[in-house]
Amino acid sequence: MYKYFLTLLFPLFLFANLSYVSNFNKELALLDSFDIEPSFLYDPIMNDMRTKNSSIKKSKHFFRAMDNAYIFIPAIKNTLTKYDVPQEFLYLAMAESNFKTRAYSNKRAAGLWQFMPRTGRVYNLNIDEYVDERRDLIKSTEAAAKYLSSLHKRFGKWYLAAIAYNCGGGRLNHAIKRAGTDKLSVLLNAKKKYIPRESRNYIRKIVALALIGTDEQHLLSSEYEHLLNRANAYSISTVQISSGESLKRLAKLIEMPLKDLKNLNRHLKYDFVPPYAKSYDVYIPYIKLADFKRKYYKAPMQTSLI
Repeated sequence: MYKYFLTLLFPLFLFANLSYVSNFNKELALLDSFDIEPSFLYDPIMNDMRTKNSSIKKSKHFFRAMDNAYIFIPAIKNTLTKYDVPQEFLYLAMAESNFKTRAYSNKRAAGLWQFMPRTGRVYNLNIDEYVDERRDLIKSTEAAAKYLSSLHKRFGKWYLAAIAYNCGGGRLNHAIKRAGTDKLSVLLNAKKKYIPRESRNYIRKIVALALIGTDEQHLLSSEYEHLLNRANAYSISTVQISSGESLKRLAKLIEMPLKDLKNLNRHLKYDFVPPYAKSYDVYIPYIKLADFKRKYYKAPMQTSLI
């Protein structure tokens, strides 16, 4: 009888062990994408963040954010890859804004990547009466990718690029000189305070979120199992519409809720594209692209007199 139970249980033990090894290898690969040593997996503060964010309450918050952003996550990943930035930097955007394009801080940072006005303009993001391209899904991601690439070129490691994104290149450079090394375990020393506490926790938060996001077993045990199959199945398309064109009219033409169309185009401050541009990029779900090509036509610009 004892042997019979062992025979039944052995496949379960084997499967559990294989799952553990597979997940551990994914964790090591994730750290490697940030140029972080494997020993960081045992960082107590990072693991505390990971545990807290994996709790039932926080886990729902995490997966709800992923669920709400499902339609543009593939576009963000593709844009990062285009500029040779690891796709795992997707979780930097999550740490910054929780994937909310309307996110706005008390320091005037805005959008998915929380660009300050000055930095946004440096990376050619238009901010005027009609648009704030810091909230543009693609243009802001391109700007963030270029910025992160420049930081990586300057400091040589991706975790340093992430830290510099938070505290600034000048401050990080000073910290490295004081520490005499750019080793992460040294820079995170709480007593020496080479980098600000916020930045010490910032890199930990990004890694913790990324580890949760790549933990398939955790996802399978949640009510958001569908994200495994949906993550790469949906995306957005960029289309050009004419000067002053109304989002309301576009939504009607391609038969989608205006609210959903606005959510993809939070860079527009009003319900129309800038009147000064001959044409302007807006985003629609990929599944609506055929409808757009078939039905969209340029209409006379509407004006209203007050």
